[in-house]
Amino acid sequence: MEAKLLQFSTLVQKDKGPAYISLIPEILSQSGPSIARDLHTLVDTVVNLESVGLVVGRQVLSELVKILGEGAIKDVALRKRVVEDTLSTIQPRIVSYEEQVNSLRFQLADLLEEEEEWSDAARVLMGISLDSGQRSIGDSEKLRVYVRIVRLLLEDEDSVQAETYYNRAALLVHSANDRETLLQFKLCQARISDYSRKFLEAASRYHELSYVGEIDEEERRHMLLAAVTCAVLAPAGPNRSRVLASLYRDERTADLPTYNILSKMFLDHILRPAEVKEFEKSLKPHQLAKISISSNDRLASAGGDTGSELDPNASTRTGPSTVLDRAVMEHNLLASSNIYNNITFRGLGALLDLTPGAAETMARKMIEQGRLRGSIDQVDKLIWFETNREEDDAQGKAGGLGDVEEAEDTGAPFTKRWDTQIRLTAAHVESIVQHLTDKGLVSLPVDSI
Repeated sequence: MEAKLLQFSTLVQKDKGPAYISLIPEILSQSGPSIARDLHTLVDTVVNLESVGLVVGRQVLSELVKILGEGAIKDVALRKRVVEDTLSTIQPRIVSYEEQVNSLRFQLADLLEEEEEWSDAARVLMGISLDSGQRSIGDSEKLRVYVRIVRLLLEDEDSVQAETYYNRAALLVHSANDRETLLQFKLCQARISDYSRKFLEAASRYHELSYVGEIDEEERRHMLLAAVTCAVLAPAGPNRSRVLASLYRDERTADLPTYNILSKMFLDHILRPAEVKEFEKSLKPHQLAKISISSNDRLASAGGDTGSELDPNASTRTGPSTVLDRAVMEHNLLASSNIYNNITFRGLGALLDLTPGAAETMARKMIEQGRLRGSIDQVDKLIWFETNREEDDAQGKAGGLGDVEEAEDTGAPFTKRWDTQIRLTAAHVESIVQHLTDKGLVSLPVDSI
């Protein structure tokens, strides 16, 4: 091999390229480790020997890259070794052989991805120069590379670095004409929201993707399952209720293993520990991440009801420990507001398995954020829940009374509730009488004039 290379170096410049290229098939026809050794010698000669020249070097490397890309080396391990060795040989002169290096990096990333070396494949793609002066790379090509890097990083749950490349891809998504790339970007978008604990946003995006016909049916089912999981983990409140309603009405969710907890959350039923434990088994590691409690909340939680110190069975927990913990506690608090008119701090603490102070802190935060309607009486250590009067009014008007005049606002909540119940009862009685009259079962007396 060395003798041939020395002989070719004496040729005129225009004959050097075809001469060196003719060696490539000859080397690949050999067997064993000699292929890697001879290819390394050839690449080192055309890249680093001054007499060869840049033009010839590019010709030879382009041909080698093309042949490797066509799968001339069947042994995957040997092909990977050749590509890595070629890249390391060219690395000192990467500026001169940028196009060839980029092609080799794509090949190496494909090989690593087949071996499920996700992070290594992503790092190889990160080394590709997309803003080069030698070759103009379009926005659509850059977008494909960025989306692929994000997808590979998320496979190894490296969400922090993945978000960096996702932000770069988001700047170029307007130029996407390829439907497949656009769908991959949307999936990355949903997964980034999931890893960032923006569960409401992730649930909506997963659910949207589950309707896309181009995606495989099994993948769509997986996305629907992810949408339900994220909706369950989302903070309790009106926004989550809308997402839960959308998923509950989707007939496909009835076949999912998480349908039981979805239906209970949508119907505002209190979740039991056994159901939560069963659901916890289906969660991914990032969805089981521990959450910290602020020093102010910890202090407020510690200053709970003094009566709880006398109860040996009282909980000592000062707040939720995981994302799932928080989601379930907030849901149970919201569900209890539909059952009780009011509840003591101790009673709520027993329901949520928290100290009375921690239960009050959670209720206070939800009221402040508009996710729970109610008020806190710290003197009597009570939480008062407000009912949805708009729904009650709508039910009263539907009974046949027409528009009912609003009662005078006395400021007394019990008086308002009592008046509402009387109005509803009168509306229901009138509706029953009207129905019986239509059936001819009751005749109303006619007043004589």
